[in-house]
Amino acid sequence: MSRAATTSDVFNAVAEPRRREILTVLVGRERSVGELVELLGLEQPSVSKHLRVLREVELVKARREGKQMFYQTNADAIKPLHDWASHFQQYWRHNLSRLKARAEGLEAER
Repeated sequence: MSRAATTSDVFNAVAEPRRREILTVLVGRERSVGELVELLGLEQPSVSKHLRVLREVELVKARREGKQMFYQTNADAIKPLHDWASHFQQYWRHNLSRLKARAEGLEAER
């Protein structure tokens, strides 16, 4: 079975770890391509390639100021990722509760 294009939807776009890293760095703050290059330790062409994919699926918004491009996350486009991941929240809550109970039980035994 062939793999879907990275620009076919947000899930394919974020399948690449570097793109997830870029989104994480952009949370809550607009950044220039130069800042992203510096923070991520990647080459500028690589960062630009990943930003193009993220922009095509609308996970990021771009703004030009002179010669510089600035990027920020697009919360509306990220919502489907959040909605899907939230299905697993109950699983993690349950496992963390079990882990907490076990740790408290071990502490009480000491």
